This record gives sequence, structure tokens and C-alpha cells, in this order.
Amino acid sequence: MSILTVILLLVGFVFLIKGADLFVEGASDLATKLKIPAIIIGLTIVALGTSAPEAAVSVSSALTGSNAIAISNVIGSNIFNLLAVIGLTAIMYKIDITKESLKQDFPILLGSSLLLLLFIYTGSQISRIEGIILLILLIAYISFMIYKSRKQSSNMPVGTTHLTPTRIGIYIIIGIIGIVIGGDLVVESAKDIAISIGMSETLVGLTIVSIGTSLPELITSVTAAYNKKTDIAIGNAVGSNLFNIMFILGLTNTISPITTTNIMFIDAVIMIIFTVITFILAYDKNDFNRKDGIILVSLFIIYMIYIIIRN
Repeated sequence: MSILTVILLLVGFVFLIKGADLFVEGASDLATKLKIPAIIIGLTIVALGTSAPEAAVSVSSALTGSNAIAISNVIGSNIFNLLAVIGLTAIMYKIDITKESLKQDFPILLGSSLLLLLFIYTGSQISRIEGIILLILLIAYISFMIYKSRKQSSNMPVGTTHLTPTRIGIYIIIGIIGIVIGGDLVVESAKDIAISIGMSETLVGLTIVSIGTSLPELITSVTAAYNKKTDIAIGNAVGSNLFNIMFILGLTNTISPITTTNIMFIDAVIMIIFTVITFILAYDKNDFNRKDGIILVSLFIIYMIYIIIRN
């Protein structure tokens, strides 16, 4: 493993995170200028933007034949969001959770995770048809959320813009370019590192790649909690996991079916167990406190040790 490879990996993460940031800012202002309600912007453009790093890496991996990185990146990112993002945020700031989120968002996340497990279990690969099913479910979920929001309020704010039309176009274009270049750099560098030190692609996807691509979610949740917007903090983590499964794996498998392994099945089971644990910690008191945060972060450390030893 050369120093240049590590540098390229870090540069790739910078391109991914900054590209996603520019894309979200530009696309959000564009949607606002088109008078699209703020809630719809949040459910679509912002959610898509924060999942863009994972999408770029997973699609690039599938196209280059590194299927293990593609699916392990999603599973690893989801576990990181549940344990590290929510855990670290809860250690610093108490996260209040609405009953609606517990009754709706967590069950939907658990259901989509179980569906992914079923797809992994029933065949040697996740097929294009199954990928399309995930994309259809994503469209149905977004449509339901938009319908529900419109029903609850007929006067949804559309927000305010900060960029000129020219800067909006520049931000979107540069953001997309950054995401594409960053995704390619991360995949190729991660593969080189895996080969040079004897790591499997699955381990690289579950650790280096998943943590790196989940940094936007971590930063967003901590910032939201600091600004007393704890609903955004938890919604960001749970919503990102939903998009990772339904959008990223749906798109990736529609483009190029991913070959599955027994290890992927085990990791998917572990992801579901962590989802249930996270739900249980929040259900009895409608929040995540510092104690819950310590439990979640401790579980993440144990999981990291387990997969490293397993490799």
C-alpha cells in the first residue's frame, strides 16, 4: 500500500462530501425558485444529496465488478448511521423522538431491511427485478410522505433562496462532477488498499468506505442537534438508511445485479438486530439520552472489532 493510494482515498472522500454539499445547496435553491414546498425538497433533493456519496461508490463498484464493496457499503453505512451517528449525537445532545417517527419511520426501515435480507437469502444475486421493486417502493414512500404533508398543512413554506440562477447551475454541475470523481477515487483506492494488505472487499466496504461516505450524515445530525433541531437529527439518520436500501441498492441492482454471499446475509442480519435495538432504546421514553448513546457507540466498536477479526 503506497502513500499515494491513501492520499487518493482521502481526496476521494473530500470530493464526495463537498460535491454532495454543493449539489444539495444548488438543487435546493433551484427547487425553491420553482416554488416546490420545503417538505418536498427535504424528502427528495436533500435526502438524495446526503446519500449521493454512498450512491456514487456503490454504482461505481457495481459497474467495475466490485459487487462486495457495493452492498457492504450500504450495510456498513446503515450500521454506522444507527450506532455511531445516533450514538455520538446522543452523547453530546439529547435527541427527542416523536411518536409518529417511532410508529412510522422505524417500522418502514425495519421492513425494508427485512426485504433486503429476503433478496439476499433467496438467490445467488439481487436481480434487476428486485432492484426495480426497491425503486418502486422508494417512489411509493416519497409519494406517501408528500401526500401526508399536504394533508396536514395546506400552506407549506417554500423557503428562501440564497444563490443566483447562474450560481445554482454551477453548484449543481460541480457537485455532480465531484460526486462522480470522488466515487471513482474511493472505489479504486479502497480496492488497492484491500489487495495490498490482504483485506477483503467486504471488510473494506463495511469499514473504510462506509464510514467515509457516512460523514455527511454524522455532521448533519450533530449540527442539527446542536441547533435544537433533534427531529432533523434522527430523521436524517433513519431517512438516510431508507434511501440507502431503496434508492442506492435499487439503482445499483437495476444497472448491474449484485452477487450475494453468506457473509452479506450475516451482515444484513446484524444490521436488522441493530435496527431493533435502536428502536427499543427509543420506544420506552421517546428519546435517545447519553446512556443510550454510549450503548450504541459501544455496540459499534464491538462490531468493528468483530468484522476485523472475521477478516
